[in-house]
Amino acid sequence: MITITIYQNHEDVTGFRCIGHSGYAESGSDIICAGVSALVINTINSIDALTVSTFRLDTEDESGLIDFTFEEAADHDAQLLVESMILGLKGIQNDYGNEFIILDFKEV
Repeated sequence: MITITIYQNHEDVTGFRCIGHSGYAESGSDIICAGVSALVINTINSIDALTVSTFRLDTEDESGLIDFTFEEAADHDAQLLVESMILGLKGIQNDYGNEFIILDFKEV
């Protein structure tokens, strides 16, 4: 199962942590893992290339860990990109269910 924790304060998203593998299909054929990876990696790359917001990123291939934290309050564009990612992840969760992907929102 993929678990995605979205960290937010009373105003904005401050970061997110994605870990695990969905187990929907064999490696290389798992459309849930592919969809989640595409959304998460594209969001990180877009924030890096298209905004002035800075962040810290830790990854681990074996566990599927992607740990992303804004170093300071993110600008409007970075927040919009993260909200777009969350919208896409909710769509995957709605289509395939909590058996494969869990979205958890935590107040920090």
